[in-house]
Amino acid sequence: MVRVASLNEGYESKTNAPVIEVDGVSKRYDARTTVQALRDVSLTVADGEFVCLVGPSGCGKTTLFRLVAGLESPTDGEIFVSGARVTGPGIDRGMVFQEYNLFPWKTVEGNVRFGLDRPACECSDCTSRVEELVDLVGLTGFEDAHPKDLSGGMKQRVAVARALAVDPEILLMDEPFGSIDAQTRDRLQHELLDIWQRTGKTVLFVTHEIEEAVTLADRIVVFGRNPGHVVTTIDVDMERPRERTDREFVAAVERIRKRIE
Repeated sequence: MVRVASLNEGYESKTNAPVIEVDGVSKRYDARTTVQALRDVSLTVADGEFVCLVGPSGCGKTTLFRLVAGLESPTDGEIFVSGARVTGPGIDRGMVFQEYNLFPWKTVEGNVRFGLDRPACECSDCTSRVEELVDLVGLTGFEDAHPKDLSGGMKQRVAVARALAVDPEILLMDEPFGSIDAQTRDRLQHELLDIWQRTGKTVLFVTHEIEEAVTLADRIVVFGRNPGHVVTTIDVDMERPRERTDREFVAAVERIRKRIE
């Protein structure tokens, strides 16, 4: 049973304590030949921090996402969340994928409530909790709509609300806006930042779009491939909202692009 905090309760001040610790992690897949997806990856994500993982296709970003989520296990090394070693999925980590993964037979309300039903929670009024989340992602008025009646951006908002339902400590996002048109993606990025600032969640966000990472992140971890490894970590010390035409923004994008190349 999980006690779910109201969105109106606020959150404690952010600290520098690591919520996610990746310690010397490697991942190999055994097929006909052994494929090494990650090699000796170490990084940390602090409480309330927004960290983006960027790099070329095939560099292991999604593999690391799945390891932190507990969907797979590392071949070597360990991953800790709030000091506890990750051995599988947990309600302390909400997940959002590029594919919406919504239940087509459930309404918006039903899809969001699913996160509360599994596992059951201790919120005093789950209906009010769902209403809060639907409002948080800007879908008030669409509670009874089914996924087939929603745009791609609206579906992803439902996925975010469902991930937040049990008030996870961490929000894990694997290229969540990758299949959405550019205009909608820009709007969702700003909405995500608003949700992050209002809820104080720790966010680990996977993307191959450098501009998206610079728009969103406090810190960017740049990956290289063959096998996947950390090339560098870059602090993004710019006030939000960030304009992509600003000199500082353009310089940050170019710096990351050069490191990837």
